Amino acid sequence: MGNCLVAQSGGPTSVINATVAGIIEANQMNPIYDHVYGGLNGVEGILNGRIVDLTHLTDFQCKILKQTCSSALGSCRYKLKRDNIQDFEKLMAILDQLNVDTMFYVGGNDSMDTVAALSEYAAEHNITNHRFVGCPKTIDNDLVITDHCPGFASAAKFLATTAKVTWLDLNVYTRQEVFILETMGRDAGWLAASTVLSGIVDLVVLPEVPFEKEKFFEEVKKILAEKNKCYIVISEGCKYADGTYLAAGEAKNDGFAHAVLGGAGQTLKNMLLEAGICERAKVQDMSTLQRCNIAMQSKTDVEESYKLGMSAHMHSMDPSFTGKMVALKREEGRPYDPTYFAVDANQVANFVKHVPSEWILDDYRGMTKEFYDYVQPLILGEPELVMENGIPMQMPPFYMRKR
Repeated sequence: MGNCLVAQSGGPTSVINATVAGIIEANQMNPIYDHVYGGLNGVEGILNGRIVDLTHLTDFQCKILKQTCSSALGSCRYKLKRDNIQDFEKLMAILDQLNVDTMFYVGGNDSMDTVAALSEYAAEHNITNHRFVGCPKTIDNDLVITDHCPGFASAAKFLATTAKVTWLDLNVYTRQEVFILETMGRDAGWLAASTVLSGIVDLVVLPEVPFEKEKFFEEVKKILAEKNKCYIVISEGCKYADGTYLAAGEAKNDGFAHAVLGGAGQTLKNMLLEAGICERAKVQDMSTLQRCNIAMQSKTDVEESYKLGMSAHMHSMDPSFTGKMVALKREEGRPYDPTYFAVDANQVANFVKHVPSEWILDDYRGMTKEFYDYVQPLILGEPELVMENGIPMQMPPFYMRKR
């Protein structure tokens, strides 16, 4: 038998390691590979020969790995460019040395592009002994075809909870005040929209709806006149009609030609105060908290991430299975119980799944019932966490260990 290699890339989530645990335990139950190797820091680390052996993790270690947030194998933002043949040749040589049949890559949009690029290179050069399989993860929930992405539900649960508790804090004072919660979401507003599950959000600003300043100001005025408070949620990727980011002054480049955003909430606060729309405004930027909060995992999310890893392992038994991403599908009109299927990675890479426009209410006033029905089953349940000194146990990162 040959071996397999699993690695992680892109922004972490609170359930990303459950997919890795699923692959490891699937192979322990059905050992189609002699070794399950882990690539440290994604394709960048693999190219530098940073490999660990995960084959014999114990049941307890896998349990802790499932509840560990962030990327236990480390991550990267390394762009595998198709015209950089040296990277492809070097990576194939490393896979040869390790006798790797299948490389599993856990990540988002750019990671699926890596899976597609590697499988394309292998096909073009008649390389049949290495196969490449994508496992989706992203809190942004912006991968097409799959119903949703592991990681999104836990982040949504955390954000909706945060909205509810900060709203309670906001309302203890009688003074007029605006509260602005900023979430991640460069191109799609799934995270910001998910806060409506709290039942307290007044206005939601999403990348899918162009920001019209005067129109938005009027809505804030109406709400303040009615309640003396206004709770706003804004996505970091919100834009004007011409495509300019609200926080364009904070935009940089992350190496993938993406804008690295932040500061939309503060920008909106300054606009409201300068225009005299409100007397006070406070901003809460959720930053990395929304993708690494382990105490607010969705049990559904954890289990789906784990089963997705097991499904990827099962699919890889097929010697022709390569260039694919394992995805989730729900059956309409039935109780929520998703199935797992495969799709070509090149049909996912470099596309963005936006929040459907018909799910967004006019005047920034929230989301329709269809959106609630979509998200609600994803956030249900709380996993039983193994605690240590009152804190959830976490797997020591593999990339920090001496080898």
